[in-house]
Amino acid sequence: MPSEGSGSFVDTSVDIVSKMEKQTDMQGKMTIVEMMQEIIDYSEGNIHDIDHFIRVWAYAKTIGEMEGLDEKTQFVLEAAAITHDIACPLCREKYGNTGGRLQEKEGVPLTEEFLSGSGMSEDEVERVKYLVGHHHTYKDIDGIDYQILVEADYIANATENGYAPKDVCLFMDMFFKTEAGRKLLKSIFGLAE
Repeated sequence: MPSEGSGSFVDTSVDIVSKMEKQTDMQGKMTIVEMMQEIIDYSEGNIHDIDHFIRVWAYAKTIGEMEGLDEKTQFVLEAAAITHDIACPLCREKYGNTGGRLQEKEGVPLTEEFLSGSGMSEDEVERVKYLVGHHHTYKDIDGIDYQILVEADYIANATENGYAPKDVCLFMDMFFKTEAGRKLLKSIFGLAE
């Protein structure tokens, strides 16, 4: 929540880090559920943003589990899905839009701040930051977590914005690599196998 009277989105980060440190001091590593609650609070009631990252998280979780990710990779994937659009409020305030490249640029330091005190290892935090900083970059995808995040974000965007089936098929053919992601996308959009 913003400091009383400030109204600035940027002021919320101090409050969130303080809250997270209190939780993790008593409980160890922050759980996905705790992280979800914190990012919902961080979103300050923006229903569109909240609905979007919950969709992305649900699709990422589903695809990751269908693909049989190990526990650590699944956790990093889910943390990245929850935080992938953390910069949207700041981008709206600072630039007047939430363009993908702006999200990637502004999201890295916000993610680092958000995850400080979470109890995650340094390499987990670094990977989540990397994923947040690249989730609109579709070339040189270097890992199953990155691939799944791109697929989950696309599915969420396509369902929210009513993408045409031919455009969905084209994107799927170009960028979807996981069997689970392709299956899920086809099922959601009623596309032929």
